[in-house]
Order: sequence, then structure tokens, then C-alpha cells
Amino acid sequence: MKKTGKTAALALTMSMAVTAMPFGVSAEETDKTVVRINMESEPDNLDPWLSAASDTEAVFHNVFEGLVLFDETGALIPGLAESWDISDDGLTYTFHLRDDVTFHNGKAFSAEDVVYTYESLSGLGGEEALSSKFKNLTSVEAVDDYTVTMTLAEADAAFLQYTRVAVLPKGYEDQSSAPVGTGPFVFEKYVPGQMVVLEKNEDYYDESRMPKIDEAQIYIMGDDSAVLTALQSGQLDAGIVYADSADYLTGDFTVNSSPQNMVQLFALNNSATPFDDVRVRQAFEYAVNKDQIIDGVFAGYATELYSNFSPVMSYFYNDELEDVYTYDVEKAKELLAEAGYEDGFDITITVPSNYQKHVDTAQVIAQQLKQINVNATIEPVEWGQWLEQVYTNADYQTTVVGLTGKLDPNDILGRYVSDYAKNFMKYNNPDYDKLIEEAKTASDEERVELFKECQKMLTDDAAAVWICDPNAIAVTRSDLKGYTFYPVSFIDLSKLYYEE
Repeated sequence: MKKTGKTAALALTMSMAVTAMPFGVSAEETDKTVVRINMESEPDNLDPWLSAASDTEAVFHNVFEGLVLFDETGALIPGLAESWDISDDGLTYTFHLRDDVTFHNGKAFSAEDVVYTYESLSGLGGEEALSSKFKNLTSVEAVDDYTVTMTLAEADAAFLQYTRVAVLPKGYEDQSSAPVGTGPFVFEKYVPGQMVVLEKNEDYYDESRMPKIDEAQIYIMGDDSAVLTALQSGQLDAGIVYADSADYLTGDFTVNSSPQNMVQLFALNNSATPFDDVRVRQAFEYAVNKDQIIDGVFAGYATELYSNFSPVMSYFYNDELEDVYTYDVEKAKELLAEAGYEDGFDITITVPSNYQKHVDTAQVIAQQLKQINVNATIEPVEWGQWLEQVYTNADYQTTVVGLTGKLDPNDILGRYVSDYAKNFMKYNNPDYDKLIEEAKTASDEERVELFKECQKMLTDDAAAVWICDPNAIAVTRSDLKGYTFYPVSFIDLSKLYYEE
């Protein structure tokens, strides 16, 4: 696949930025144990309540914590809450908080911070709600300094998972410039266009998650060739790379690989002509050769998808959708002719330029669509512009992007509910909305069937062309151990250590 012209510039920037920390420097020589790794895109906001980018979340999970955390399997575990109780009717949650936690600015953590957080997110504090996830919350009260009760208007099986959201200190207003959390790492600095630096939290409350390194330098490098060069030259100790790049590494490295619960999709704006016609959307399903994308763009390191759900979430995954659409150019042409587009049409694929694999995928799709007389123009845009234009305002025809995995299927499939603010696909099906609503109060067994039916409905309606779940690839120095994969975006810096 074609690489961008940013490689040399980024490699030069990287070289200038890290010459003071050459490869192999020991803790004794620097008085610090440092890990240098990359993130693909610029942080969209340092305030976790205002950030939407998965790369930002992956890094800042080390700084912020919620009432609950999650382990490598995606299971919820205690976080700032040591335990919790749920009433029989599913409406009242009582959280028993830790009494030994301190925010990074020195403020002692207590129930008032939890009340402040959830009043802010839900709008119960009188301001505009910051998250639609908490519109079901009717009250949040401090029983005492370390006990909080929350009451819902309606039972919601996904609510506990929502409490992973970052708890922030009451009275602190500089999160977007100097973020403060309770996590195992403390924010040190952010240099736009270059790096984020996090320091070990020496006062972290959980000894089992106490960082083994003193500092993490996270370099903003979205070009795969630049990351590869930095690894080979010793300017990075670990790198998030593409599968085909790992094979080019020389020297002593460990290649870590795992499916990542991400859905890469060719999104179609269901409210825009011609994609408001289901036959056109179905034609695109038949016209896109996913195997060619997986082999050519991801070097085979990806799992083909058939709806907006990865088999990593096996419990809820509908495994009966594989044959709904198969690659069939003639069938695609027939559907376009039925819809009145026998001669084809022109489209624009708006794609975030900082994600090279999405750009590469768009290029392959553009070539494939020529077979059905569709002329696709690729429009690369900066990440910030994509977030505003596509993700927020749905001002686009088509796009290629990856939707990060979540721990609850409602968060994955809820993206397609008609009134969801970030439903940039503009999928609108009242029957689908009803199924999602029913799942909120259903038993575990009922939820499985409801979510499987949701996946089938999305596929039948061809709400988008779902392509694959790309493997996450992290290359580390052979002496750097502990890299751990999670079913959601998270570079867990607390587990990294150097083997002596």
C-alpha cells in the first residue's frame, strides 16, 4: 500500500525529540526507568469527559479511574469503589468507596467527588448534561464520606459498566490543560504534535498495580514507517505497528498480537442520497471484497466481520450472518439497476488521514467500486476535522474508520439507535430502537438473544459495510515485558517492566 509523505518529517521530529534518551540507557544512568512508546493520533482532549478518541483513551486510562475497572477478559473489577450493592428492582446502586485514595493534585478522594462527577455527567447539578449515558440517572447522594447511592428512572443492565467513567476532583477546572486523576500514572506534560509524558504515581493506593517503570514517554507518531524506523534505531522501546511492518524488524524484538474488539467499517450515510435506498447499501455489501482488504491492507492479521460486532465478544456474537452477503459483483450491479443507478454514480470517501490503514482500505474500496460503475474520490482530512465533520455533524457520504470495542454490547450496538447523538451512520429503524430498549431491562439470557437479533437487523438493512477486526500489534524490545491486551483500548503502562 502507498505510504504518505510524512515519513521523513516524522522520523526527523522523532529523532530530534529523543536524542537525549538513546536506546539501552539504564535506570542507573538516568535515575529513571523509562519506556518510550507511540500513539497514532493527537489527543483530542485531555479532559476524559470531553474526549472521544480511542487513542487518547488508551493512554489516559493510566491517569483516570472510575468506580469500577476491568481486567484482561473485560470483566468488571473494583476500582474507586471497593464493592457495590444493587437493589432487587435494579433501580438503586450503592457504592462503597475506598478511603485511601488521593487525587494527583493532593486532594483526598471522597463521596463528594463521586457526586460532583455524576451530577456533571447527568446534568443533575443544574448544568447541561455531559453524557447521554446518564440521562436515566435521577439522583446521586452521599450517604457518608465513603458511601454513595445512585437511583435510576428505569432498570438498565448496562449501568454498572458505565461507572467505568473517570471520577474527577470537585473544584478542579483545568482538566483540559493539566489533567488530574487517581490512576497509577500522573500527567506530566503534553507537547502538541510530539509527545505526552506520564510519571509514576508514588502515592498510588493499589500496590498490585503500582507501576514498575518511573516514566512513560508516548510519542505521537501515526506513520507506520516512522514507528518502524524509531524502533530499529532504538528511539522507541515499544511501538504500535501494523502487521506487515513487524516482519521488517531486525534486531531483538518481541511481536505481541491479538484481536482488539475493533470494528473497521465502510460507513454509509443512510440519510444521504443514494444511501437512503437499502438496495444501494446492499449493492455495496456485495461489491466490497473483504478478503482482499484483509490480505492486502492487514497482511492477513484480521478477522472478517458481518455486522457491527466482533467475535471477541463471543457470548453475544451472532455467528449466523457469514453468508448473508458474499462477494458478488453481478448481484451488486443488479441491485443498483433496480434502484435506478444502472450507470452508477460518484461518491466521496472522507477518511481520517492519520490512520494509514483506513486510508489504504479506502483506496482498495475505491478500486473495487469501479466494477459497479461507482467512481469514488478519497478525501483525507485531519482527525479533528473528521471528528467534527463526520462523527459529530454527519456531513459526509461515506467514510472508513474503526469503532473501538466496548465492554457492554449496548455500548456497541447502541451506536445505531436513531436518537443517539453520535449515530453518524444515520441508521433509523424503530424496530431496532425497540430491541435495544428491551435489552436494557432484560435478563442476561434474554439480552443475548436481543443483541443477536440487533446484529441480524443491521446486516439485513446493510446499515454499513463491516469489514474486519484488525489485530492489534505491539512490538517491544526483547527485555521489555508485560505488554497486555484488553478488549477495549488500553495501553496498560503499569504492567510494563524491564527484565534484568
